[in-house]
Parts: sequence; C-alpha cells; structure tokens
Amino acid sequence: MFTLTGKVAIITGASSGIGRATAKLFAAQGASLVVAARRQQELGALVDEIEADGGTAAALAGDVRDEAHAKALVELAVARFGSLDIAFNNAGAVGEMGPVPDMAPATWHDTIDTNLTSAYLAARHQIPAMLERGGGSLIFTSSFVGYTAGMPGMAAYAAAKAGLIGLTQVLAAEYGPRGLRVNALLPGGTDTPGATTTTPEARAFVEGIHALKRMAQPQEIARSALYLASDASSFTTGTALFADGGVSINRT
Repeated sequence: MFTLTGKVAIITGASSGIGRATAKLFAAQGASLVVAARRQQELGALVDEIEADGGTAAALAGDVRDEAHAKALVELAVARFGSLDIAFNNAGAVGEMGPVPDMAPATWHDTIDTNLTSAYLAARHQIPAMLERGGGSLIFTSSFVGYTAGMPGMAAYAAAKAGLIGLTQVLAAEYGPRGLRVNALLPGGTDTPGATTTTPEARAFVEGIHALKRMAQPQEIARSALYLASDASSFTTGTALFADGGVSINRT
C-alpha cells in the first residue's frame, strides 16, 4: 500500500534534511524523481546515491520563488518520465527573525515568498499536470508554528506556514472531485542542517517542548510524507497532518 512504483514525483528542498530523506525513501519505494534545491552539487550527489541504489532521479537546481523554475520542474518530470503524480513542496526557510516593528518589509516579503508564494507557484504548474493523470497527491510542508503555537520573533514564518494550511484546504475542496488529494505536513523540530539548534542550550529547549523530549530525524518525517504520497492515504485530503512529536499538545 505504501509502494510508489510507476509514480513520478517532484521534491523541492531535496539537497538536505527532510527533502533529501524523502527523496531517498520515495525512490526506494519505486518512484521516479525530479529533485530540486538551490545547490547543484548536493543535488548531483543525491541523484548519484539514488541511482547507485537502483532508483531513478533527475535534478534541477533553482529558486522556488521563481515561477520559471516551478514550470521547468513540471516540464522535466513530464519530458523525462512521462507524467506527474506526486509533488512534495518542501522547500522553505525560517528567515530573519525579530519583532514585527523592527522587521523591514523586504524581510517580510522574502519569508512569505520563500514559504508561501513558492507553494502557489508550484501548485499553479503541478495541478494541471496531475489532472492529466486523473489526480495525484500534492503535499506542502507547513509547521506547528502559526497553527498551534506562536513563537516570538517568527511572525513572517508563522504567517506563511499558516497560509499554506489555508491553501491546502481550498485546493483540496476545489480538486477533490477530480481525484487530486492535497495535504499539509506539519513536522516538529527536526535534526537537520537548517535547524536553529546551534547551541546545546537551544537544542535542549527544542527537545524539551516536545512530548517525546527529542527532535525528529529526517527519516521519520519522510515516512509521514510517504503516507501522504501513497495510496495508504487514499481517503485523506485537506488535512494538516502532525508529525510533531507531540509539541502541539505538550505542556510539560
């Protein structure tokens, strides 16, 4: 039920962390992949690893804020593999943190564009390709920040990630009748190169806010992405799926 054999998937933010772990897992489950991120060297290494393990992948470096890049990813998937069935729009960034009165408009727009506008641009080109196949699975990486928790200094990030949930719900309602499922995945603190736990004190704080009292490994979040991508979640759409180690309910 979790197999992706015969499926074609786009994964953004694939050069490290959750995106990289998900790419390797999807490939192991039989999907043909188009992987994207800004760093070409890291993408090339990922493709080499996938192919060495018997998988199939192509890479295209670029900026998710660029609509031409979003369009090119879909075109590559269709040209190389014949279709598009799954898109895991995972790329994002916390951005510059600070109080709203001290935040420059350019900082606000950069965080919104990276985390939210990029999802709109991706969906704009991914949805028509999926509908040609009779549907598919569209996934956005959102966050508990802005949904179940307000973290000081993270207003732009929270607004963007909350916006993704609204986008998820509307797209699910619009395209459910045509076989397209749309879901948001909400990870907890994850041990990735982009994590903000740069000191032992910061890591201890992040671990402590979770019910499980630890951070996730990227492979754990990847398994939740696989659930949403596969037929195991065939009746799941429009949801905000927590994979957050209990951070949203923890009060200890």
